[in-house]
Amino acid sequence: MIKVFLLCMMLSAAAMLFPVWAEFFIFCTIGSVLLFTLYFFRDPPRIPPEEQRIILAPADGKIILVQPHGQSDNPNPSTLVSIFMSPFNVHVNRIPFSGKVTHLRYCPGQFLMAFDNKSMESNERMEIGIDNGEIEVRFSQVSGFLARRIVCTLRSGEIVKIGKRFGMIKFGSRIDLILPPSVRVAVQPGDKTRGGETVIARY
Repeated sequence: MIKVFLLCMMLSAAAMLFPVWAEFFIFCTIGSVLLFTLYFFRDPPRIPPEEQRIILAPADGKIILVQPHGQSDNPNPSTLVSIFMSPFNVHVNRIPFSGKVTHLRYCPGQFLMAFDNKSMESNERMEIGIDNGEIEVRFSQVSGFLARRIVCTLRSGEIVKIGKRFGMIKFGSRIDLILPPSVRVAVQPGDKTRGGETVIARY
């Protein structure tokens, strides 16, 4: 955000060298970029439900996948739930349920469109696992075509609380969750989510 602000200041100074009509166009463009940047980095407060034994959406967006995950011959497969975040969604990510961070792995990769299901395995991503002693949930912050930076402040072994902020993915992106067989999924494709508030599963 600071880089965008500094760039806009430099462009504003350079605009003085152009005719008045060009200055007006440049200043309007700069103003639009600043307003969108402030809108994109908004971080509204979220209050998790008081219900127990729930898994919350880690991000705002739209459910684009709910499907079995794992070997096809497994009678009790895990469930893959994917949330697509457009550039207009809040991009702050939140802890889906309380527990201990047991897995952290950064995977470099491509920058396919985030709504392309190939991006789950091919794109840059940060894999995260949280275990509360009863179940473990794995999820990934996946970059998109515009996203070029994943922010994750978690540390291995850290104890985390449901609904708390832990990072963000800058510009269009997605989050993929692998839910264990014992949970009951509470969303379906097309549903809208609010990070830190929408219940996506119960156990």
